[in-house]
Amino acid sequence: MPQKDKIDFSGAIMLVGFALLLAFNQVVIKVTNGGFQPVFSAGIRSGLALFVLLSWMRLTRKPITLSQHVLRSGIGIGLLFALEFVLLFMAIDLTTVSRVGIIFYTMPVWLALVGHFYLPGGRLQGASVLGLVLATAGVIWAIGNRSEGQQASWVGDLAALGAAWCWAGIALTVRTSRLSQILPEQQLLWQLAVSAPVLLLVSLGFGPALRDLQIIHVAGLLFQSTAVACFGFLSWFWLLKQYPTSGVASFSFLSPVFAVIMGWLFFGEQIGSEIYIALGLVCLGLILINKKPAGHRPPEARGDD
Repeated sequence: MPQKDKIDFSGAIMLVGFALLLAFNQVVIKVTNGGFQPVFSAGIRSGLALFVLLSWMRLTRKPITLSQHVLRSGIGIGLLFALEFVLLFMAIDLTTVSRVGIIFYTMPVWLALVGHFYLPGGRLQGASVLGLVLATAGVIWAIGNRSEGQQASWVGDLAALGAAWCWAGIALTVRTSRLSQILPEQQLLWQLAVSAPVLLLVSLGFGPALRDLQIIHVAGLLFQSTAVACFGFLSWFWLLKQYPTSGVASFSFLSPVFAVIMGWLFFGEQIGSEIYIALGLVCLGLILINKKPAGHRPPEARGDD
């Protein structure tokens, strides 16, 4: 099926739904952390998601293989994936969902910045440069300002920023290596197969694996493993194949908005003026960065690993 030239109604509904799913996932992670040590939880999530993915690939008769010709880049994105979720789960454990949502979903900002220097056709111009400045200012504002009494920490905020950088690193690696030539399911397979054992091993250094474990924590872990880590990201890959990349990326500004709303709705998080200012700057920046300039052509992936 040829790629559509614009986002239609059904595509818009799916993209809004995906943004909601990602924001709600942060709520689920924070709840799940009440029963599991964060890094251990991330490792179990990757392991369960790997099982679901393999079952899905067998059912749909997709080739289940970890190709040797993408070995280095495959291991690379797997390690980045592991580090991303060590940092993300720690961030949600230490700071508020609202703050993590604003900082973590700036991933397109850092990808655009690196792409400006290293990706063919990725040079930022005009509105995109302004967007980069605004979004960066929003992150700095969020980290540097806190309302009195708000449960937040520098460590948590910086961990969320590090997770965003890792996410951007995964996207950059996929776009500039032979990974771009394999199926989305195989890309996800590399990330889950490498991250699951790495996360479980690393979790030994973060204290007891279990906290006050209850059924809601197990349910949350199952939800993350199936709805988000497996089918959620497969849906995202499918949307990228069906619609223009710039159009799909433009919906990313919804995730921090939804994260702030859900942090207030589920946890009663205090939303001070610094949150509103940071959210506005980041969202406006993301919109400007994802605005497709005239004559833009998507960059081609290189053939190196």
